Amino acid sequence: MINTRKVAFEALTKIEKDSAFSNITLDAFLNKYQLDSRDKSFVSALFYGVIERKITLDYNLSLYLQKPISKLKPEAIIIFRIGAYQLLYMDKIPSSAAVNESVKLAKKYCAYASGLINAVLRKVDKNGLCLPDTDDAAYNLSVKYSCNKWLCEKWIKEYGYENTVGILSAASGSPDIFIRVNTTKINEDNLIKALAEEGVCGEKTYIENALRITLNGNDIEKLTTYKKGYFHVQDLASQICVKALDAKEGETVFDLCSAPGGKAYTAAEYMKNKGKILCFDKYESRVKLINDGAARLGLNIISGSVSDALVYREELGTADRVLCDVPCSGTGIIRRKPEIKYKSYEEVDTLPNIQYAILKNGSKYVKEGGRLIYSTCALSKKENENVCEKFLKENADFIKVSALPEISEKAFITLMPHINSSDGFFIACFERKSD
Repeated sequence: MINTRKVAFEALTKIEKDSAFSNITLDAFLNKYQLDSRDKSFVSALFYGVIERKITLDYNLSLYLQKPISKLKPEAIIIFRIGAYQLLYMDKIPSSAAVNESVKLAKKYCAYASGLINAVLRKVDKNGLCLPDTDDAAYNLSVKYSCNKWLCEKWIKEYGYENTVGILSAASGSPDIFIRVNTTKINEDNLIKALAEEGVCGEKTYIENALRITLNGNDIEKLTTYKKGYFHVQDLASQICVKALDAKEGETVFDLCSAPGGKAYTAAEYMKNKGKILCFDKYESRVKLINDGAARLGLNIISGSVSDALVYREELGTADRVLCDVPCSGTGIIRRKPEIKYKSYEEVDTLPNIQYAILKNGSKYVKEGGRLIYSTCALSKKENENVCEKFLKENADFIKVSALPEISEKAFITLMPHINSSDGFFIACFERKSD
């Protein structure tokens, strides 16, 4: 019998030591141990729960430690967190099991700390969840929602206290799964029926051809509807972004930072698979993802190739629509990748320079009267509004336009998870002036 806590421990250790991506790491360990659906659910809940609540867990554990928890070896820290998470957040796990199984892990991986782990976890169990109540609002939120203090301060300053609480609250737990209907093959109603026949619940959303689905234990890639190319997985925010692009039949579209290709697929569906979409990425392996996905969906107007979004290629010519979904801090998708909450300020400080350079390069491909979209999955005015205002100031041949009046009259739109039921996302729409 596989020890599920051991699997979670090994995966979390890799994250801690190698700064690996959470989703890729978890998938690798779940595949390695060939767990059944029940064990997969437990390991996933424990794995993501510990990552999501790391600061909160460390605060509670530190109340009963004589020295900072950071002074302990990584193996001990992870076992402490695994035990504390079960005690504080997993109601169906008996306290005795949470403590005893943690001690067993300690005896195997860090025997010197087993007694300390036993004693501290029993105190955590006795006293329950503790949170600070100070005059420092950012610190209180940082501990309560397990997010770096600098990011809490930034959001309070840029979006206000209530929106910051909303963003952080929405980041907890599993996000909804949204899919985009491949309208070149099927319509919304028929896809809902086909999904139901496979035991998957699909419901309409406020965005046309965007469905929220409940898998009910199904593996999405094993669904017949998936294999037939009836849909692709895509959050509402990305679907809204492509709606703003407003690509039409017969047009030419450039997607400069395309991989894994979801926005290009949606654009091709809006275009009824008529026209041309050129997709680019720096790496061959990621370009393959774009082309493989397009083949599954039967979208033959998409062509992916290797290219650097920072490098202008005159031979490509111009396009009616250009999408620059640029690399960013990812602070809008912490509900999907909770490790992003723990990035340092220094890790993201230089991003606006790269983002502006990509936007500037992308603008060179836009025809007169054509549309340019700049987007990020970041909640950061430095990465969003500031980049766009600089672009307008230095590029007089472009104007900002309102692309989504049903969502906002503004040309710069910030989507928030607690308001729009989507990832945190920024969309800016520009048009090149015609002579």
